[in-house]
Amino acid sequence: MLEVTTEATEIASIFINLRHTSISKRHLPVRKRKEQLRSLEEFLLKNRERIQQAVNTDFKKPFMEVDLSELYPVLGEIRHAIAHLDEWTGPKKVDAPITYFGTRSEIRYEPKGVCLIIAPWNYPFSLCFGPLISCLAAGNTAIIKPSEITPNTSALISELVSEFFDKNEVVVVEGGQEISTELLNLPFDHIFFTGSPAVGKIIMRAAAENLTSVTLELGGKSPTVVDETANISSAAKRIAFGKFLNNGQTCIAPDYVLVHENVKDEFIKNLKSHTLALFGEDGKLTESSPSYSRMVNSKHFLRVQQLLNTAIADGATVEFDGTINEATNFFPPVILSNVSLHSKVMQEEIFGPVLPIVSYKNEDEVIELINSKEKPLALYIFSERKSFRQKIERSTSAGTVCLNECVIQFTHPNLPFGGVNNSGIGKSHGYWGFLEFSNQKPILKQLTRFSSISLVYPPFRPKLKMMIDMMLKYF
Repeated sequence: MLEVTTEATEIASIFINLRHTSISKRHLPVRKRKEQLRSLEEFLLKNRERIQQAVNTDFKKPFMEVDLSELYPVLGEIRHAIAHLDEWTGPKKVDAPITYFGTRSEIRYEPKGVCLIIAPWNYPFSLCFGPLISCLAAGNTAIIKPSEITPNTSALISELVSEFFDKNEVVVVEGGQEISTELLNLPFDHIFFTGSPAVGKIIMRAAAENLTSVTLELGGKSPTVVDETANISSAAKRIAFGKFLNNGQTCIAPDYVLVHENVKDEFIKNLKSHTLALFGEDGKLTESSPSYSRMVNSKHFLRVQQLLNTAIADGATVEFDGTINEATNFFPPVILSNVSLHSKVMQEEIFGPVLPIVSYKNEDEVIELINSKEKPLALYIFSERKSFRQKIERSTSAGTVCLNECVIQFTHPNLPFGGVNNSGIGKSHGYWGFLEFSNQKPILKQLTRFSSISLVYPPFRPKLKMMIDMMLKYF
């Protein structure tokens, strides 16, 4: 583990060692990667209690929620990679058009090299180790920069990595902005960043200096649409789960709900009851409720509180709330209706347990509002009408879409995950994560004695012109 005071030369030395290892790892058989992943799976399961305790200390997150949202996604990535790595790494044969008669072509997958993984604070364990699994499956080495905002989990990540990995294969570098700046000066072969769009722009600018490829998992205001045909109780329960899990600090959480005016009251009623049932205890949701997390720190607590106060000042109605305790970062679920579209709570990503409800009359209102904002990381549509779901989905753009469900697309092993434009660049998880950390290298082999391409070599005489004319017209 390196502290904030780490000299740039130390980081550069670590990088050089990792680069030497990455070159030698190119020659290792794929079975070695699978063996390492199996060992890592066993290692993480043995350290389950340490992971639970560290995340709980940072968020007061229930242990079972830690298992579901932090540990399980990582184990799922490991198992999926082990099951499919032979298939992913195998050469892919490529058909050749007639103009390439005589050639044989394929695509091979080679590791990019030394990768930088910059992890966020909201899911500090899974959003660190998840990308690392893809990185290792592709055969790379890595430097991990965990978030300083979750010091207990970050310290544990450093301990786990140093206990399991060789220091010339995976290294954790802890620290704040100064350390991130030093890291971004290095010519990494790939950078995987999870965080806000604002910081994502900084990462991309820095990567451009070294022409480093990037995967940016960002965020934005993920809209949720509920029409009058939806199963209101089911929709409300799933939205409550997706929104208030981890105290709303989830990049794909529903940011606001657009609900048809005819079912608005019924939806709010069900949303309130399901929120209490999921996260409360004995009909109440207080600090003693064992199933509810906390805001990560006072800075983010105050930011969300300011968004809430501004929304109320702008005319929003509080439909559901509780007693806020800044001293313990306890911020109960808050449901708002009659929210002004011009209020900050409808302009900025909330990233906390405040859910604005906006009613609508027709589909065009929904489409116009969604398209007036940056492209979100997720779009959720609750409706029994296929035509409605299709119209909303096809008339808008989002990184991921869920129909009659919420947030679970993140853990689906056979789906790529990622944003579009402001909400992200590149995809992750499973095969797509493997591709992000791999160079897809085309290989073409030509016959030794004959090449069809030689038929169009110069000199450019009339007979050749006839052949080129045919190529342009028919091939």
